[in-house]
Amino acid sequence: MPTRAASLRQLDPHTVDELTDTAQKILAHFGSSAARPELLRRVAASAARLGEAIRHHCHPVDTDDGLFVLRGLPVDDGGTGPTPSSWATAGDSAAEWDVILLLLATAMGHPIAWEGQQEGRFVHNIVPSPGHEDEQTGASSTVLLSPHTEDAFHPGRAHLLLLACMRNHDAVATTAASVRKVRLDADDVALLSRPVLPILPDDAYAEAQSFAEAPPKVRVLWQTESGPTLRYDPAYTPLDEAPADYRAAYDRLTAELERVSVAVALEPGDVLVVDNDQVVHGRVPFKARYDGTDRWLKRASVRVPGRRSRPLSEADEHGYGQAALAAHL
Repeated sequence: MPTRAASLRQLDPHTVDELTDTAQKILAHFGSSAARPELLRRVAASAARLGEAIRHHCHPVDTDDGLFVLRGLPVDDGGTGPTPSSWATAGDSAAEWDVILLLLATAMGHPIAWEGQQEGRFVHNIVPSPGHEDEQTGASSTVLLSPHTEDAFHPGRAHLLLLACMRNHDAVATTAASVRKVRLDADDVALLSRPVLPILPDDAYAEAQSFAEAPPKVRVLWQTESGPTLRYDPAYTPLDEAPADYRAAYDRLTAELERVSVAVALEPGDVLVVDNDQVVHGRVPFKARYDGTDRWLKRASVRVPGRRSRPLSEADEHGYGQAALAAHL
């Protein structure tokens, strides 16, 4: 898998100062990064006043790569504090970055949170956690985190995913593969465009995994005005229940995504923006030390108002009882 630089949007010093000063003022007023309604209202009002340069940098993903990196924001490795041992112990660690991510997310759309994940926070901490090394979640480390659509099980999943790098001493790479770069024949596309199998909730949603109603069958591929789109999570798709021709088509899609996959090693202060309808993402394996110096990302999820990139049939899905909380609505 080639390691490469993603499409870069470099923030100028004035823009960096504007973002950090705004975040610091919000944090000083509210004293916490926990997204209470009043903080979210302040974020929305402040984001509306951000300068044109920030809005330019936050314009939609516009290449077949389906991603870009915002670069230029500072991270003080010594002042940030140790990498938390889990999301549950992170609390307000690097709280200024929570607010920065919320400002950027608001400039791109509506930040969303999940009642059933990380206590409903709008910004998640992604860190390796003891006892979770082999899971297919962001808390893992020793296994390849398989390429996937974020929250693929849910019809209300994000359109955009923001991953901000707090620490990455070992240059652990995030993997990314765009469906608009794969080569599949018409028969495979036709098969994968049918709703044959469900995508089940991942291990980060324990309550959803016990949901009583039958899992809805969903499409893997479909076409939009801007190009091919996908909904993909092989680790939580019961492929052994599908006919042989469907499994073969799915395997060819997997091989194609692997062929076009790139590895992006984020630097501290980088914010990777991924189009969740176009790109699957994952992470290479690494050895966690659990000594406060491990890889540490923060994640925000965004819905884009008015975007029509999903099949209308998704509106009938139950979402396994999980509710997405949208900011600013």
